[in-house]
Amino acid sequence: MTTHPRLFVTLEGYAVEGGFDRVGEPATCYSPTIALGRHAGPGAADDLWRHYETVLDFVPELGFDGVRLGVEWARVEPRADEVDEAALARYLEVARHARSRDLDVTVALVDAVWPAWLGQEAWLLPWVVPHVISHARRVVEFLGDAVTGVLAFAQPEELVTRGYLNASAPPWRRSALADASFAHAQIERITEALRTDDLVGAKLVESSAVTSLDVAPDDLAAARDSFTGSEIYVRSLLRGTGPTRVSEGLLVQHGDEWRVNASEELLAALR
Repeated sequence: MTTHPRLFVTLEGYAVEGGFDRVGEPATCYSPTIALGRHAGPGAADDLWRHYETVLDFVPELGFDGVRLGVEWARVEPRADEVDEAALARYLEVARHARSRDLDVTVALVDAVWPAWLGQEAWLLPWVVPHVISHARRVVEFLGDAVTGVLAFAQPEELVTRGYLNASAPPWRRSALADASFAHAQIERITEALRTDDLVGAKLVESSAVTSLDVAPDDLAAARDSFTGSEIYVRSLLRGTGPTRVSEGLLVQHGDEWRVNASEELLAALR
């Protein structure tokens, strides 16, 4: 019998939570270029830090098996070795709510954003490696059984390509081939270390794929039929704001209410 990969929808924390890169808020790798006016930050975004539960309630009816939740490192550890346990407790509430809706929860430990204190060139710096591993262990231990899977890097290839080859994200480099290769290798080393970690390894998701909402419904269904890994991530439940927003979201807000923003054909492909 053919087993289809499980279908997850993503929540890109930096783009949807609000509360980053303004005065008195956790600073990320985007804070220098935001301060220079090169682009706008997420601002209040969709205020999901207070209202995650509202949008999670839509996910089962959309046809997903689970959510991929970005646990934003800059929020959890805004300064080196200074852990915000209230932030971890909030992520635990969110994960438990998703589980109460019969959804699996995969947490992404590092997405497109990292704490400002790691520096712009984080993926070239060997001293960053133990910090990533410490962050991973902290999150997995705190969230415990509320989490069913762990993804070390949400999109490692994109992290390298955008940062070191096409200058569309920190550290804003173009055609830095040697550094891109080193960054890729360091990310691989971190992932391998987590794979063998006694706390993180058992929950690490080994194989995943990412697809966007701008694909044709038939293509989404075909991808699900042909993919041999464990999880497919559809980006994203919400479009979000700021430099890491996605092009389209499954929900849109009208006034104080969220509504489904998808064709019947797409919803049928999801279900």
